[in-house]
Amino acid sequence: MVTQRTGMLHAFLAYAIWGLFPLYFKQLKGVDAFEVIAHRTLWSLVVLLLILTLLRRWAWVGPALKNPRLVGSFALSALLLSGNWLMYVWAVQTGHVVESSLGYFINPLVSVALGYVVLGERPRRLQWAAVGLAAAGVLWLTVSAGRLPWIALVLAVSFGFYGLMRKTAALGALEGLTLETLLLAPVAAIALGLWTAQGHSAFVTASPTVIGWLLLAGPLTAVPLLLFASGARRITLTMLGLMQYIAPTLQFSIGVWVYGEPLTATRLIGFAMIWTALAAYSLEGLWRSRLSA
Repeated sequence: MVTQRTGMLHAFLAYAIWGLFPLYFKQLKGVDAFEVIAHRTLWSLVVLLLILTLLRRWAWVGPALKNPRLVGSFALSALLLSGNWLMYVWAVQTGHVVESSLGYFINPLVSVALGYVVLGERPRRLQWAAVGLAAAGVLWLTVSAGRLPWIALVLAVSFGFYGLMRKTAALGALEGLTLETLLLAPVAAIALGLWTAQGHSAFVTASPTVIGWLLLAGPLTAVPLLLFASGARRITLTMLGLMQYIAPTLQFSIGVWVYGEPLTATRLIGFAMIWTALAAYSLEGLWRSRLSA
């Protein structure tokens, strides 16, 4: 029981930190989203290397770097991850927090569809119904707004494919993220070097407070990941799946009530359809897990 409570606490803290990310990235509104991602990559790598040193978990590095197929796979997942980060940071900075939260609401249902198409998984009837209702919600939002909610879809699809690649990857969460960050770091370092030399970098133009926020990107990337990994080992996947909605719920709330982003009754109907789909999907999973217990 103590182990389960610890796991739930760690998972809650991880999702809560992710859910509060809009508050963090708004502090960097004056910094170009590309530069934010470059800083996040480099300072995350510093933190991850420190963690690996403390845990003495270096044995995987040599074999991993000598495996071209593994490196290629993680290079692709690194591109997906950095693209997802870039879209999310840009969305928050430009006042699209609510739409970005929608992306993470529908992401689990995108994963169901990808599991069926790519892995040959067979979702159950209620799961298919949930996917269909969520698709109807996206269609409603598209028709009512006169445009596709492309920010949400890019976030959901990119993270869905990223999750698919990590599901079949040979490395664990910490090692995998380290390799991805290691592969992105040279590009980030070169870009920051050029921007600094040209006088465009935040290191040259920003205040010490903003630079401090940029340096904080490392711990803010690594800490929730470690909390999530700790929680995932201690609680069931069903419970973990239910808790994952903490993050987009917080993001949605921040967008509406902190930053005053518009939420019309018509738009709320689309969100309600997607929330209903998620509730059906989650409760069906909880029911199935109890039947098999």
